[in-house]
Amino acid sequence: MRVIITAATVGEWMPSFVQLNGLYSGESERMKVQFYQSGVGMLASAVAFTRLAIEDKPDLVIQIGIAGSFNQKLALGKVVVVNEEILGDTGVEEAGIWKDIFDLKLEKSSYHPFEKRKLPNPWLSKYNLLQLLEVNAITINEISTNSNRIEMIRKKYNPTIETMEGAALHYVCRETNIPFLQIRAISNYIGERDKSKWKINHSIEQLNKTVLAYLEKLYTIK
Repeated sequence: MRVIITAATVGEWMPSFVQLNGLYSGESERMKVQFYQSGVGMLASAVAFTRLAIEDKPDLVIQIGIAGSFNQKLALGKVVVVNEEILGDTGVEEAGIWKDIFDLKLEKSSYHPFEKRKLPNPWLSKYNLLQLLEVNAITINEISTNSNRIEMIRKKYNPTIETMEGAALHYVCRETNIPFLQIRAISNYIGERDKSKWKINHSIEQLNKTVLAYLEKLYTIK
């Protein structure tokens, strides 16, 4: 089994890389693990994931990273797995109302790879081996800071977390029929710009502990 761990930045997967059991990187014929940097944002990630799908043909892609949470009841550092992704900034704002590509009739809401405007993970029940909390996510290219826009997103999509690359993973892997998993650690709450209140280092630590535990679990059942 060929598993690729990917993140927008090297720093998000480096702790797992340096602590990885050598069995998975060279000795084992049962499971091979590689690491890959996709770049920040949907555009760079879409190109990276398409290249992975065509050139490497992995059996499982695991995207990891930090994320902002709309739900302040989720503790910073909490590790979650994404069920459904939504495109959050592809559309137009008119008279204070956000209209996405489906509202604008530029895309059919259930035309593949979409299902009812969303990009769900059909492999989640099979690969959520650690029974992580399943959440819905929205992907944007500009981190949400405007209170009015944040409220529009809440009312329209009711997401739990926000990322900058998740939808690219879901879109490409659904199109290419490659199993995937998106694991995120909550580093901050949406709208909070005082970074002294963010828990980036703690979130990355918790994230990578989860990744290493996940690979151990995956190896035992494959």
